Amino acid sequence: MSRPTISEVSALLADLADFRTRGEGSRAELMNRKADLLERIAAAQPDDVEAAEVAAAARARADELTADG
Repeated sequence: MSRPTISEVSALLADLADFRTRGEGSRAELMNRKADLLERIAAAQPDDVEAAEVAAAARARADELTADG
């Protein structure tokens, strides 16, 4: 699992801004992308317990949104 690139993070931030201002996009899809990026960041820093906790919380929320459909 590789670290996210700046362009991947920038694209997510732009899509989140569009969602917040225009309602464009899927909340569940955005949360899945966010969780994926955070998991990749945590995997690249295995000694960072806080990064792992944040990634786990993001994944749990993404899974909730996906289950809610």
